[in-house]
Amino acid sequence: MTLNLTRRATLAAALTGAMALSLGPVRAADDTIKVGILHSLSGTMAISETTLKDTMLFLIDEQNKKGGLLGKKLEAVVVDPASDWPLFAEKARELISVNKVAAVFGCWTSVSRKSVLPVFEELNSILFYPVQYEGEESQRNVFYTGAAPNQQAIPAVDYLMNEEGVERWVLAGTDYVYPRTTNKILEQYLKDKGVAAEDIMINYTPFGHSDWQTIVSDIKAFGSAGKKTAVVSTINGDANVPFYKELGNQGISATDIPVVAFSVGEEELAGIDTGPLVGHLAAWNYFESVDTPENKEFIDKWHAYIGNDKRVTNDPMEAHMIGFNLWVKAVEKAGTTDTDAVLDAIIGLETPNLTGGIAKMLPNHHITKPVLIGEIQDNGQFDVVWETEGTVPGDAWSDFLPESKMIEADWTAPINCGNYNTETKACGGAS
Repeated sequence: MTLNLTRRATLAAALTGAMALSLGPVRAADDTIKVGILHSLSGTMAISETTLKDTMLFLIDEQNKKGGLLGKKLEAVVVDPASDWPLFAEKARELISVNKVAAVFGCWTSVSRKSVLPVFEELNSILFYPVQYEGEESQRNVFYTGAAPNQQAIPAVDYLMNEEGVERWVLAGTDYVYPRTTNKILEQYLKDKGVAAEDIMINYTPFGHSDWQTIVSDIKAFGSAGKKTAVVSTINGDANVPFYKELGNQGISATDIPVVAFSVGEEELAGIDTGPLVGHLAAWNYFESVDTPENKEFIDKWHAYIGNDKRVTNDPMEAHMIGFNLWVKAVEKAGTTDTDAVLDAIIGLETPNLTGGIAKMLPNHHITKPVLIGEIQDNGQFDVVWETEGTVPGDAWSDFLPESKMIEADWTAPINCGNYNTETKACGGAS
């Protein structure tokens, strides 16, 4: 769905972009390597995306302290697409064509990513996308550093089924491509596991939805049938705040109907009274509470940069760190920021993640990631209650959908395709 910008929001977005471009001394175009930051700083997704803008500024600052890249300083170019999906495409074009950025780090929702895909393909630039998504895509100009469904959604359902004994399922999501496609995969997966259709409830709400009383009542009633029930939540953005508040209002605890969320992390919990939510779950590939030297160093440097020890870290921040470090390594390996050279150089490169493992860029433009299930604590942090033994390779195309289980992505020779049919041995065209 499309969110309309008011004239005031449009002006604010324009001013934000203008201010960002005016920061710092004026430099000749070839004196710096420009890096585009494409995240919503206003609108319904600002609750999640503003921190990712700050993260990129932090990472660029850290790299510049190391001497920059290829002997040049990195220069951030920040724009605000203001949670308006068509505006993402306009701002992406502006970053690439006008500001001449070498790469772009941005987007959160899948609808914003889908909006910009044609721009990156047409102008042959690079997007690093840091958020969990629905899969069913592999584009030559995009690197997916967030989780694919097999790195978040499927393991979360397995955990609830095997560890919590869940038999009835509420698939609750925001009404756009990521929740609908993820839930399509999960519905098929559950049915393949023997779950009856009447034990699956699916519900969608608009972005920014605030009146949850009726829906939560329906969830409560659905969970009263005598079978252990759980909510698998793909609710995105600021709608999470009233959703969790209403769960508390209606006395739904984690012992009654646990919720496992795919889009709620430390940043979102900072705006919620977490008392009634203790015990509810989230599935991510990183939590701030992970106790490793790498994570402690990252958090300490983040707090020093941002000047606020209370600013949390979260999974998409780590994904941006991984994507940024892989891009830096690819540019150094290629000796240039040229798109084609970087696309070739980055495949197979590795960089440490923050949980003590290694992230590797795969030929399908996804990475290897651990999977963690975290339980919400009353301090807004997560206690890790389950994790994979090692990392899981990201799968661009779901093995559980009949129409895509034979599709693979491989951007290396001789396949060089994001939509390769292993049965017909033909490329169906990059999505």
